[in-house]
Amino acid sequence: MAIQWFPGHMTSARRKAAETMAKTDVVVEVVDARLPEASTNPMIGELRAFRQRPCLKILNKADLADPVATKAWLEWYRSQPGIRAVALSCKSAADVARIPGLCQQLAPQRGTPVKPLRMMIMGIPNVGKSTLINALMKRRIAAVGDEPAITKQQQRLELNDHMILVDTPGMMWPRIDHDSDGLMLAASHAIGRNAMIDEEVAIFLAELLRERYPELLDRRYGAREGSASGHDVLLAIAQRRGLRKRGGELDTEKAALTLLQDYRDGILGRISLETPASREAMLAQAARETAHPTPAVEADSDGSAGKSSATGADAE
Repeated sequence: MAIQWFPGHMTSARRKAAETMAKTDVVVEVVDARLPEASTNPMIGELRAFRQRPCLKILNKADLADPVATKAWLEWYRSQPGIRAVALSCKSAADVARIPGLCQQLAPQRGTPVKPLRMMIMGIPNVGKSTLINALMKRRIAAVGDEPAITKQQQRLELNDHMILVDTPGMMWPRIDHDSDGLMLAASHAIGRNAMIDEEVAIFLAELLRERYPELLDRRYGAREGSASGHDVLLAIAQRRGLRKRGGELDTEKAALTLLQDYRDGILGRISLETPASREAMLAQAARETAHPTPAVEADSDGSAGKSSATGADAE
């Protein structure tokens, strides 16, 4: 299943970004430290590579991410050409103050009143670009909110007499092909709620947490023992919180919203939804499925399964 969430303004935003890239010295790409690659827009990499622009990749919300996983990601990014990565929180003034200097190191030939350093802030929706802009400018310039795709147009801002910032709208790519990527993005509120069902997203998140961070689920919800599935975790949350429908049935929809909000707010603890190792395993699995698609099975007239007549691609 591919996830498609691509508001109309993003098409024009991509076009404008391509134009601005030609006049940019350093791309500052903001990603979510809890899911760095899932929150990396491949279109940004393509635009940057075409113009051969260096990238400072900011793993934002590092205070919410698992520090062990974040350390592994920083080591992984060191091997990527043209990329320098740093983990920080854009809510920390001390962290943000480091960014202009790091950009200067990537483009040492720029940074004078005659040749100002031109930095382009990019990323998908709701990863903290507006918070970063406001912190850099030390005043409220960009709208900030807990909803994706608030910023709709580019803004050109003078940081000082030798540095220029361009704030860009959050850009999602048209089709997210990996199920887990879309679910991680939805869990982290990077795509609109109309793209997926909250309970499905919460079950995915619960399954992941049950596997990697069971102690956090147990501490918050008492959901460690007897929770054999993500749905069981939601039932445990509903039971613990007294969430019931009118007929007395446990309300897993409200439990799903509780889990998602607790994760997003960092109440559960420091959590990373992916690591370099899990990312590579996911991509390897996707490659195997592409190379050997599951055959579609047709039913015979008597209702029994007949021979395969098409691959998954042909059967659509």
